[in-house]
Amino acid sequence: MTIAALCYHFGMKPLVVSLLAASLALAVDRRVIFPAGAKPVGPYSPGIFAGEFLYVSGQGARDAAGKFAAEPAGQVRQCLENVRSIVEAAGLTLEHIVYAQVYLHPSVSYDTLNPVWTQYFPKNPPARATLGVARMPTETPVEINAVAVRDLARKKPVASPALAPNAPIAAGVMVGDRLYLSGLLGRDGATGKIPEDPAAQVQLALDRTKQTLAAAGMDFRHMVFVNPYLTRQMPMQVMNKIYAKHFEFGNTPARATIVVNHLPHGANIEFTGVAIRDLTKRRAVRPKNMAPSPTASPCVWADDTLYCSAKSGFIPGPHGGIYADNVEDQVRQSMRNLLDGLEEAGLDFSHVVASNVYVDNLEEFGKMNAVYGKYFPAASPPTRTTVSPLPQVERRRSESGHFPKLEEVSIVAVR
Repeated sequence: MTIAALCYHFGMKPLVVSLLAASLALAVDRRVIFPAGAKPVGPYSPGIFAGEFLYVSGQGARDAAGKFAAEPAGQVRQCLENVRSIVEAAGLTLEHIVYAQVYLHPSVSYDTLNPVWTQYFPKNPPARATLGVARMPTETPVEINAVAVRDLARKKPVASPALAPNAPIAAGVMVGDRLYLSGLLGRDGATGKIPEDPAAQVQLALDRTKQTLAAAGMDFRHMVFVNPYLTRQMPMQVMNKIYAKHFEFGNTPARATIVVNHLPHGANIEFTGVAIRDLTKRRAVRPKNMAPSPTASPCVWADDTLYCSAKSGFIPGPHGGIYADNVEDQVRQSMRNLLDGLEEAGLDFSHVVASNVYVDNLEEFGKMNAVYGKYFPAASPPTRTTVSPLPQVERRRSESGHFPKLEEVSIVAVR
């Protein structure tokens, strides 16, 4: 007997039947990918298949015996092998990857990464963002996460003057209506020069982003999520002032703005993100307790996928700020802030397929996990990437009673 027939047998009305069938179909479409031998170090799944996309957790460079290769190139290779194990367990290949983020410790250079990357992606490479961080779990020197598409025929590279034709990555990758953008630096790709003025660096990175959007038939209106990565040499207020000029107030993309240890080639700003071609499938979501912003929407729909801005332990409102003095309570507040966006969109934490967690001190990794893990189904938590972008901050209250940010979380959910 079919699900529908069974429901009718018990006297359910047609509308209830159709809603229940749709709900069950959605549940079947979400599948945890757990390769043999995988040993997650926190409450997350190695991979989640949701609809047409596979989300892969950040993978470190340890081999099956828990050891690192002696030299950086070997560490990058092992990291990619660990990504491959999840992708292949899902029935795909590395070529199915459409987007990746690479996190590098200072001990692994950008110049070491690219030759290895080309060996693993000799044709049809994904879009990629690369950034340098202070520390990663298990002291891995490199960590890579990824998004792959089920049907390889839907993966279409986007060529753009923003990147040289021989670059080891695609400037962008289209999957149906969705565009994944590589990280584009505030550095001239042809001359290698970085403008002296920080504002000019931001504008240059945005101009290169605009070129890639245009090559895909889009503009900044189509962006649904943006990661601005900036170093401590880039003043946040300068970046925000230039950035806000490119978006409609209150209808900006979701955003996770992360200050990092370093960026490739000595750059100070990098933009990466996701856009959708059909604007009828794009909709910003703003809970009532969050005022419209010139720089970020709390969440934005791209068809069936909800991208949510990174949230910290910030209490919103007229006297807002971070008041919790420990990572556990800050994580609780972050999750509460994320739940506001999810609920406004008609979702909850069970719909989350991927997250990024940024922590101040990885010595508190266990404390963070103990709180974070309570919010997700134990059998199918989302994929996750965890990094410490900068060295630990000084933990001291300000004169206004605020405490420094110790963590931040961004999420992707699927309806």
